[in-house]
Amino acid sequence: MTETGGLEGAGPPVRAEAERAPTARVESRGASRRAAAVAAVVLGASLVAVMAVVTPWHPLPGGRAAADPALDFSRDQIARSERFSAALDGPAYGGLAAGLVVVLVLGLTPWGARLLGGVTGRRVSAEARPGIWRHGLRLLSVAVVLSALTQLVALPFAAWSESVLRRYGLSTQGWGSWLGDRFTGFAVSLVIWIVALLGLHLLIRRFPRHWWAGAAAGGLLLVTAVSYAYPVVVEPLFNDFTSMPAGPLRTDLLRMARADGVPVRDVLVADASKRTTELNAYVSGFGSTRRIVVYDTLLASQSPGEVRLVVAHELGHAKRNDVLTGTLVGGLGVATGACVLFLVMTSPRLLRRAGVRSAADPRSTALLLAAVTVLAQAAGPAQNLVSRHIEARADAHSLGLTRDPVTFIAMQRSLSLRNLDDLSPGPFAYALWNTHPSGPQRIAMGRAWARLHHVPAPPPGARP
Repeated sequence: MTETGGLEGAGPPVRAEAERAPTARVESRGASRRAAAVAAVVLGASLVAVMAVVTPWHPLPGGRAAADPALDFSRDQIARSERFSAALDGPAYGGLAAGLVVVLVLGLTPWGARLLGGVTGRRVSAEARPGIWRHGLRLLSVAVVLSALTQLVALPFAAWSESVLRRYGLSTQGWGSWLGDRFTGFAVSLVIWIVALLGLHLLIRRFPRHWWAGAAAGGLLLVTAVSYAYPVVVEPLFNDFTSMPAGPLRTDLLRMARADGVPVRDVLVADASKRTTELNAYVSGFGSTRRIVVYDTLLASQSPGEVRLVVAHELGHAKRNDVLTGTLVGGLGVATGACVLFLVMTSPRLLRRAGVRSAADPRSTALLLAAVTVLAQAAGPAQNLVSRHIEARADAHSLGLTRDPVTFIAMQRSLSLRNLDDLSPGPFAYALWNTHPSGPQRIAMGRAWARLHHVPAPPPGARP
């Protein structure tokens, strides 16, 4: 009687506990999503605040001037610029649209899961987890397949763009070298993608309800590591660098850097002419790795005064720690994105559309890629807006350091013509693609700076 009563008494609590378990899991999942949403809002607000504070919204106070290409460029030059921009619109917008369509189809339909299922084998759920090494191999396979697929989709548009550059004389590469660069870029991005993906899935396996926190911190660290490693690890994969021979220009550039309070270790020349005719220079690295890098195309075609101005612009970035600021902004952006990704990757509706049950399934990487791509595209115009203001401040720094608006204006005109910059971009293209002010805007700033500092400058309409 007692035993029977005891067994009967144990039944209802056991059943009640079993009935409560799914409810508890749902409540726990809901609490995790709420925490991630709050973190996304806080981090996003911090990102906006940092961008608002560090962005030089008025790089030349009181000196703004309207830009008019007709003042410094002939009708033929403006027409050539417009033809070049129009020729690039096809591959640019076509590649953007094709890339978005492919990742969205893979990420938001069962097709992606079916494709990756052929690579990863049987379905992997959160409850039936394979060993860590087997899981890692599946993730590696997924990363390779998705990266290769997106590269293949982008390849025809990239080749189309390259053919336009060749037709207008801006590319000097052979197709073999061009394909080699594409493969190198693919390999570098694949390594970063694999590291991020493996780290993310380790967090998902260890902290299935709270992996967003670790992903946010890990993303911030990864952005910082890439920023520091890029000058010494990635740049040498694409260019050979040699120290600029001793001479007046090298001495002058090092002296200018010291006077500006920006210590640099060396002045290097990059063999950019093997792939392009574009002109550029930059200050690369941090601390003991910081160096001035000058394209050989710039040295071959510009006067020492113009080279000084370009380098002075880059010193402005270094003096203001723009790379460090960009790293902080990028890190906050990735951390915010990690929280948003958690909301995406734990959404039952989106997981069903993707044909998977949980973020622990390697096949869910297609949904992850779609979300990352959409977030990156959405953030692009804001990043470009900030970048344009930072570049304008570097221009103002260059003018202040050299006090030579005559050469500055001549150089901006020369660079615009040499690089076939879009002299009057439309608002949509300007927001989507332009990381720098247009050539006419930079020329207008040069004249405005000259007026503010009572320094002579060539008048509008003065074309050499």
